[in-house]
Amino acid sequence: MARVALVKGEDPLETTYKALDLIRAYMFFSSSDRVLVKPNYIVANKPEYGEVTDPKVVEAVSTYLLNHGVYDITIGEGGLGPDTADKAFKLLGLRDFAAKHGFKTVNLNLDDYVEVKLPNALELRSVKIAKTALSCNAIVSIPKLKVHRLATVTLSVKNLMGTLHDKGIMHSNIHEKLIDLFRILNPRFAVVDGIIAGEGGEIGSTPVKMGVIIAGNDLIAVDAVCAAIMGFNPMNIEYIKKAHEIGLGTGDLNNIEVIGGSIKEVRRNFRIEGLSFSSISRFIREKL
Repeated sequence: MARVALVKGEDPLETTYKALDLIRAYMFFSSSDRVLVKPNYIVANKPEYGEVTDPKVVEAVSTYLLNHGVYDITIGEGGLGPDTADKAFKLLGLRDFAAKHGFKTVNLNLDDYVEVKLPNALELRSVKIAKTALSCNAIVSIPKLKVHRLATVTLSVKNLMGTLHDKGIMHSNIHEKLIDLFRILNPRFAVVDGIIAGEGGEIGSTPVKMGVIIAGNDLIAVDAVCAAIMGFNPMNIEYIKKAHEIGLGTGDLNNIEVIGGSIKEVRRNFRIEGLSFSSISRFIREKL
């Protein structure tokens, strides 16, 4: 049975540490690992808007790994534009944080890319992926807890799209392509920032104070728990259902042990809406 930690709290640093301790995250890493810590910085903005990962969650994950003997850590992201990640790293203090601890920061949009071919792919038979992502043997996906207008949710699996050269290729048959990308990258662990979540959509989000961190080594199970927290049946979300059926992870809540807290006590029905003129205007005004 898959195990997922769900910890309530208002402080992102402290709550993340508690979740990592509860799930015994150190058991899934070794000192020889080359770790890519992959947050969601689709835009360069502050986390209180409900769109991007709180930098304190990134700091907590990185220092937790360091304290457990993992030294080769890269914080990497692509983002919406060519320099989005660099702007986010600077705005959120992650460049200085990384330099202080001997970590690297990489703008995956400016990275070298490697063409990868996937045998028996559902859709992505050939795709260009950032070299840094492929050179790291352990990816930790750290998304925001929020909805998505095409995929219903954007969580630890969809967050992997930030490693792609052309993210636009994902927007048709997105669920099948997410499964292919998951198979290529084989991520090791996920920590979802639900301190302030986002409803409405992936950009132009409406912030929702949830006060939760969700963590685990089965990313499909983590995404299933997060989907349920947002009021969705995870087995109605195609990539979760398909991944469960083909054995890539556990999507059925009946086969997931949630430790630390319960879905029921934090569940809220998140809405998904079209990208309105007002949200586009706010997006342009505040993010670009």
